[in-house]
Amino acid sequence: MGIVEAKNLIFEYSKNSEDGETVEKNRAIDDISLDIKEGQFIAVLGHNGSGKSTLAKHINALLLASAGTIYIDAINPAKEKDLWKIRQKAGMVFQNPDNQIIGNVVEEDIGFGPENLGVPTEDIWRQVDESITAVGMGMYRQSQPSHLSGGQKQRVAIAGVLAMRPKCIVLDEPTAMLDPNGRKEVLKTIMKLNQEDGVTVILITHYMEEVVFADQVFVMDSGSLVMQGVPREIFSQVDKLKGYRLDVPQVTLLAHELKCSGVAVPEGILTVEELVEAICQSN
Repeated sequence: MGIVEAKNLIFEYSKNSEDGETVEKNRAIDDISLDIKEGQFIAVLGHNGSGKSTLAKHINALLLASAGTIYIDAINPAKEKDLWKIRQKAGMVFQNPDNQIIGNVVEEDIGFGPENLGVPTEDIWRQVDESITAVGMGMYRQSQPSHLSGGQKQRVAIAGVLAMRPKCIVLDEPTAMLDPNGRKEVLKTIMKLNQEDGVTVILITHYMEEVVFADQVFVMDSGSLVMQGVPREIFSQVDKLKGYRLDVPQVTLLAHELKCSGVAVPEGILTVEELVEAICQSN
């Protein structure tokens, strides 16, 4: 069993009348089965309303399944007594860091989670030191979060989750509100945590360039898992992705258009270097 395993997962939002009766149900997750191994970097793609964020909230047990099952590190969230165990296993980073940062000083904010878990004081500060170093924010530990850039705030939010020692981090469009430099900072931090520290990363994003280095890509549409594979497999299917109202990395699209024009380049080009090499070999 992987660190996250879902079997025929279904979730329905209910719309109730004024007297509390259910008058309408909207299926946001529709019979999804998946298996995420510990240490993987997973990217989840999908158009707005595809169910990405709803799936993320199941991994952190913020939502509970209407039907089917999901296990987080072999724990079933259906048992209320296990919910806090799951939230220690799977940390969550949201789109807007201002909604997640509560401390007036960076190091105090990062220590808030471990303190609430009852971690001894000396261990809290060790975990704060390790987490703040992991995201490259050591020089800002005495700063006020309000004085930081968007990318720096998001790295503090990630450090706050890391300080609670999760085995898995779910990031729900963490770069959506950032400028290009901020996105690079956060993505570099995420990749470091995965590659060097072995943290399982589940990244929900609509920036295709952030997906290139993932181990696996899940594509969602209308609550269903419609595509799954390594980035090269997924981005080799440009027309299919467009059918799901998704873009592809610009270099991948350029390679696709060149191929359609008769240039002998393979589908699924992911980087500029790959495209240059392919063009040189075709001449």
